[in-house]
Amino acid sequence: MKPAYGKEGIRVKESIQDRMTLIVIYILLSIILLLVLYPLIFVVSASISDPLTVSRGEMWLFPKDLSFIGYELVFANKEIWTGYANTLLYTLVGTAINLVMTIFAAYPLSRKDFAGRNVITAYIVFTMFFSGGLIPTYLLVKNLGMINTMWALIIPGAVSVWNIIIMRTFFQTSIPNEIQESASIDGCSNMQTLWRIVLPLSMPIIAVMILFYSVGHWNSYFNALIYLNDRDKYPLQLFLREILIKSQVDQMAGSMDLSVQKHLMEAEAIKYAIVIVANLPVLLLYPFLQKYFVKGMMIGALKG
Repeated sequence: MKPAYGKEGIRVKESIQDRMTLIVIYILLSIILLLVLYPLIFVVSASISDPLTVSRGEMWLFPKDLSFIGYELVFANKEIWTGYANTLLYTLVGTAINLVMTIFAAYPLSRKDFAGRNVITAYIVFTMFFSGGLIPTYLLVKNLGMINTMWALIIPGAVSVWNIIIMRTFFQTSIPNEIQESASIDGCSNMQTLWRIVLPLSMPIIAVMILFYSVGHWNSYFNALIYLNDRDKYPLQLFLREILIKSQVDQMAGSMDLSVQKHLMEAEAIKYAIVIVANLPVLLLYPFLQKYFVKGMMIGALKG
């Protein structure tokens, strides 16, 4: 156990109670780490193991009887690649629109010289607790002619009230008002102040917003299920949902009909393989933005 030091560099002797507390903390964190890692390791191992071995419960952690049939079937399925391309498009376009809308909403609300900002904030927050519901939203999207288009997945959720509050709080607490006043004295307009002063100093919160919105778009499937009719426009998560449902139906049929056992094993292999393929971009992105993610959550907890 390393010795603790005070603010002046003086060695502080740790008590037995402090050491016991640290030991308990380390044990709890280790247990939580195992609980989080086990499902991930299991899915990865199951995706490269023989599906029959997995279905029998003989594989519980590490790969057994290596088999890549799941990935072969996934990569041979054209609909999977179509869904992957659609999801990537929806995520990029949707995140860009979300980011622009959030900045343009949060920045004015963070300015003390913006008249009526408290009233507008109250109206915006009101929508977090009360909404029109699914049917009015569907009728609105239909009347706007967005049914069976990518805009039905992007425009209704173009901005998040929670993210507006987080970004507004960041502007208020992290961007000194004196800097904006100096820019105004030097002749900068509000847009120039935002573009040249505020945004370059707000890269951490921008990274947080990109992570929030991109993960939301990447994992979304319900709006596509409601608004899209053309399979060529389906996102990846909707194809994944179909595979999972079909696998469950085949499993019920397989208990009575032996002829579908092979198809059931293939569906089981595809299920694990597509989970890895679908979530790999997020798993690769998150470690690089983790510190910004935590900081963004702390910013949102501050009083605005």
